[in-house]
Amino acid sequence: MEPDSSRESPPREGSSLPGECPSSALGQSFSQILHHLTGQEPRRSKTRNAALQDLDALLEATECDKLFEGSGTSPGGMPEMLGKVARALEKYAAPTQEQEGREDGFSAVAERASAVGLLFIKLLRKVESAKNSLVCPARKTVLRHLAGPIYVYAVTHSLEQPWTRPTSQDVAGEVLALLLQVTECGSVAGFLHGENEDEKGRFTLVLGLLKPNLNKESWKKNPATKHVFSWTLQQVTRPWLNQHLERILPPSLLISDDYQTENKVLGVRCLHHIVLNVPAADLLQYNRAQVLYHALVSHLYTPEHLLVQAVLLCLLDLFPVLEKALHWKGGAARPTTHCDEVLQLILTHMEPEHRILLRRTYARNLPAFVQRLGILSVRHMRRLERVILGYLEVYDGPEEEARLKMLETLKLLMQCIWPRYNSPQRSVGSL
Repeated sequence: MEPDSSRESPPREGSSLPGECPSSALGQSFSQILHHLTGQEPRRSKTRNAALQDLDALLEATECDKLFEGSGTSPGGMPEMLGKVARALEKYAAPTQEQEGREDGFSAVAERASAVGLLFIKLLRKVESAKNSLVCPARKTVLRHLAGPIYVYAVTHSLEQPWTRPTSQDVAGEVLALLLQVTECGSVAGFLHGENEDEKGRFTLVLGLLKPNLNKESWKKNPATKHVFSWTLQQVTRPWLNQHLERILPPSLLISDDYQTENKVLGVRCLHHIVLNVPAADLLQYNRAQVLYHALVSHLYTPEHLLVQAVLLCLLDLFPVLEKALHWKGGAARPTTHCDEVLQLILTHMEPEHRILLRRTYARNLPAFVQRLGILSVRHMRRLERVILGYLEVYDGPEEEARLKMLETLKLLMQCIWPRYNSPQRSVGSL
């Protein structure tokens, strides 16, 4: 059998080790490894495994001074070359859509992720060891190129997902902890938005890396991208999130507009985080709040209790934003609000609903709508009476969650609208 041509021949006697070779040769070595990681040659898996072994040996033998100061073969020198290699490693370890239906599933992904994680740990330790050396400026440049791809890898494989295993999760968790240590960040949130006002943060960098995989044609090709985006988004809160609104809103709407319930729920949770952490003025600008409202209400027609729960929670936090644009003059009747419209739709769905999980979901959120509307709940009094009576008459299991929530709704209703309460004594007595 012919030897694998992708592996470099071991150094002959008298030849220099990779760490002793001139910077141009070092750059060529990294360039060759990058070619094997990104190429489409036959026996690709074997070639890439050999490239990982070559990279491991190269990192082991190269001193950090030469590793960071070498000129390399790319216009940006060794820092840019290392960034390209890190990006190639992250893509190599990422799961793909084709692997979901295979018999072995994602087991091979976890093995690759563990191997790549060990290389990232070795590379980050090289960066850490250069902290107090004379190449500190070069170290910062290298870190700027490495931080994004390594972060995406770490989040992809540290969360509990179908493509992760305990071993790969442990390695990815160690990579993330070491990355925070090297970048001198106390938390993932600090890593993303900056530890202080003067520091820019790396949220824009991470979004830039995820953007090619977050468009309509490509977002399902990598099953991990949506989870990395969602988890990363949750780490950034006020007052840093609003400056990224143009970058985070379209992917969140795209994920929520999918036909799979799992993706819908994930997208709605992203939208909810945006509603909670972006000022109302920014959401009202360019009619964004109305876009969110219509996107969310359309999901209420899908009879999935997890989705309905996520949508109702998000809408309850969106109503105050939408109502900021409403101006009521005391002389006229108050106009109907978005909360009125949603409550009317919910009551329409509640009356004939027989599925126990959906009944509990509707009942769980009904008190919040009554409390939100206050005395204006009287507009929906007749339908509320029918729903409350209907739900109290049906057994709801040992916990009686739906019945208890109906009693809570009735209590709030009596407190909010008692000046206008003219319901027949028959209805009150039957309760």
